[in-house]
Amino acid sequence: MYKNFVKLFLRLAIAAGFLSAVADRFGMWDEKVSVWGNWDNFVGYTAMINPWFPAAVIPVLAIVATLAEIVFAFFLIIGFKTELFAKLSGYLMLIFGLSMTFASGIKGAFDYSVFAAAGGAFALSLIREKFLEVDSLISGRK
Repeated sequence: MYKNFVKLFLRLAIAAGFLSAVADRFGMWDEKVSVWGNWDNFVGYTAMINPWFPAAVIPVLAIVATLAEIVFAFFLIIGFKTELFAKLSGYLMLIFGLSMTFASGIKGAFDYSVFAAAGGAFALSLIREKFLEVDSLISGRK
């Protein structure tokens, strides 16, 4: 039973992290706690941590990252294809952490616990038991 609650906690915590970051990009957090505060600042940050991409690609990268975070969060919350979306979440955060590291040093990735969150997502992908997930309904398991 403990494993079920750990899995639920990981699903919700990773999803909340993604949704919080997305909310920040759209100015939904108070400016005192906001990292980006608006879309333009987020696109600028995307450019800063991805200097190897042409400038024309950066807005597309920002949109793709944002859409991925929204979709991954939604599917983690409802428990649809949890193992797949947990693994994809881990890869997304690993890429983000590595981009941060190569562009500005490892301290930011450590301060924001990006690698720990990626590790949590990868760990979540290994928990096969279903608990409060749409997947249980689809497969007919309880």
